[in-house]
Amino acid sequence: MSKTRSEVLAESRTKGIVAGATTAGAVAAGVLVGPITCVAVAVPAAIFTYKWWRHRAENGIKF
Repeated sequence: MSKTRSEVLAESRTKGIVAGATTAGAVAAGVLVGPITCVAVAVPAAIFTYKWWRHRAENGIKF
């Protein structure tokens, strides 16, 4: 069965929160620890952000 619109929006919201939290963690790591750690943490943040962006594009949710 396909998902309802509200389920898709809830999933998008969850993915957005995860992407935002990891991005904030990467920025905090860069400020507090150093640039090497920031780069290591920024890779998962970029992946989560890409997955969120792709999910929104595939489901026709405006940005």
